[in-house]
Amino acid sequence: MLTAKDIMTTEVITVKPDLSVEKLAEILWENKISGVPVLDDDDTLVAVVTENDLIDQTKKIHIPSVITLLDSVIFLESAEKMEKQIKKITGATVGDICAEKLISVSEETPLNEIATIMAQKGAHTLPVLCGDKLVGVVGKSDIIRTLAKK
Repeated sequence: MLTAKDIMTTEVITVKPDLSVEKLAEILWENKISGVPVLDDDDTLVAVVTENDLIDQTKKIHIPSVITLLDSVIFLESAEKMEKQIKKITGATVGDICAEKLISVSEETPLNEIATIMAQKGAHTLPVLCGDKLVGVVGKSDIIRTLAKK
């Protein structure tokens, strides 16, 4: 069974959280990739930022429904969710728009598990870690390339 180590891209393009959104778009476009790992100043993986994060900046904001009772306003949905959407839409840097929840795999993660994670979690780019060190990345194109070779 093939694993992440067998199909991953090892020449990984990474970005820092303070990189501008415009520069990120250029990097993704010029390299024809859908996402990149985000590393902090200690080169520790902190997030992944993708095309979807950029696209989210242009979507309409969903205003939560509210009920007013006397002088109180009661949100029927999470006000916190709206705050996150506003932050993402108005974000100027990678740190402002990247996903908060990091999903990664190890070198030994089997191909079928990688495909399942991508499908269920909607992840396009999965960092591959050896311990805490970033050693590669698996994107949807890596899986398609592998399937085409069979």
